[in-house]
Amino acid sequence: MAEGQEGTGPPPPARPLDAIDQDILRMLQADGRASIRSVAERVHVSRANAYARINRLVEDGVIRGFGARVDHERAGHGTSAYITLKIVQNTWRTVREQLRQLPGASHIALVGGDFDVLLLVHTPDNRTLRELVLTRLQAIPEVLSTRTLLVFEEEDLEPQW
Repeated sequence: MAEGQEGTGPPPPARPLDAIDQDILRMLQADGRASIRSVAERVHVSRANAYARINRLVEDGVIRGFGARVDHERAGHGTSAYITLKIVQNTWRTVREQLRQLPGASHIALVGGDFDVLLLVHTPDNRTLRELVLTRLQAIPEVLSTRTLLVFEEEDLEPQW
């Protein structure tokens, strides 16, 4: 489901992606600013076909949006951490909404295992991270416990479609 459409009904059934769709996804993951013309040329279809395919991928929720890959350290958020959370059973939706509001939160996942939620945050410094964990996260009533894993170095991997 595309961003901003949550709660408007069930997502459309997944359609299989053919080789051209997969090539388009690889291109757009590597360069989200690629023009329709360049996409069409590289996957050997007409511009109208490329445009229609990209629109279908967006409408089907395969492409959730377009954005920039950011170097968080250079953007002033040099401290990154994964935070694991144990939460009260059946409170995922409530907790997720509160986590979305946290400054610096960039990824939230409901997971199975020794903890329930994995949260990735980027903050300007350790003091801000400490404030986020000890004041903001632990104040959420449904959060039973947290564990902070400080990231020493990170790298975004190129798309592997």
